[in-house]
Amino acid sequence: MADITRRLGWRHLRGAPTAHVRHHRGERLLHDGPGLSFWFRPLTAAISEVPVDDRELAMTFHARTADFQDVVVQATVTYRVGDPAVAAARLDFSIDPDTGVWRGTPLEQLGTLLTETAQQHALDTLARTPLAEALVDGVAVVRERIAAGLTAEPRLPATGIEVVAVRVMALRPEPEVERALRTPAREQIQQEADRATYERRAVAVERERAIAENELASQIELARREEQLVEQRGTNARREAEEHAAADSVRAAAEAARTVKLAEAEAARSVKLADAEAARMVRLAEAEAARSVKLGEAEADRSVTLARAEAAGAREVGEARAAAQSAWLRVHGEADVATLHALTGARLAENLPRIDSVTVSPDVLTGLLAKLGSAEQA
Repeated sequence: MADITRRLGWRHLRGAPTAHVRHHRGERLLHDGPGLSFWFRPLTAAISEVPVDDRELAMTFHARTADFQDVVVQATVTYRVGDPAVAAARLDFSIDPDTGVWRGTPLEQLGTLLTETAQQHALDTLARTPLAEALVDGVAVVRERIAAGLTAEPRLPATGIEVVAVRVMALRPEPEVERALRTPAREQIQQEADRATYERRAVAVERERAIAENELASQIELARREEQLVEQRGTNARREAEEHAAADSVRAAAEAARTVKLAEAEAARSVKLADAEAARMVRLAEAEAARSVKLGEAEADRSVTLARAEAAGAREVGEARAAAQSAWLRVHGEADVATLHALTGARLAENLPRIDSVTVSPDVLTGLLAKLGSAEQA
């Protein structure tokens, strides 16, 4: 898109190197070429901007093969405007003098023309080709047919369009058909994989058998050497037992002699200890007898003293009790009957058990009051 600036009713256009600009004023062509830069009046100027760089047009469309199978074609067409004057005359490449934007959609028109032309030739080619052949050689055939068709198309040179290259990236059937076509190849690959697995297992089994044979031979050799080792160990054990028996015999004789000596020494020591213990026991018995005699005499003296003291105390207590009893009888003999009754009640109260509460019924209270009233009247 051209870069347009404003200055006091004038416009300045600065084009790109890849854009061919044509400037008309009326019927006169004032400027014509790529990468131009000039001033113009917007009311009298008619400007067209035609891109002259290579452009990529991607297209995807469906086609049907000779055996009525649907396929998807993905292709790209590279083109450019070879004659900008013809293209500007056939298509609307005019731009707005204020913004520099195309007034129409010329590139979309070119894309539609190229897409429909390429699709027409591709459909015609695939309609006569079976699916299997199209999947094998269809990409090259379709590419060549589209390139030839676009080259021979008279509308493109008449519009100033040149086709640079045609590429077909993919030609694919429907997913179900593609999975069905892949099945035989997958089965063959699986069979090859199974065969390789079986061969690998056979080799592994053979190697395992060789390893097992080597292990068996090793075990036999180990068993033979172990047998020799057992025999040698038995010989060594017998020799060691004989040496141990001789050593034990010498050791037993020495131990017996030492035991006899120890027994004799222990017997002599026991006799001495027995004599000493007997003498000690005799001395202890004599000392214990003397101590017992002394303790008996002391205990007899203490018993006589205690008996005398108890007799004197009992005699004094009896005399005191007799004096108190005679005094008590003398006092009671001199007291009147009411005083004796009061003392008797007091003594009886001292010996009665403790009474927490007394319940007086109305009948008892009435009788007591009646007796008290009669006593007062008397």
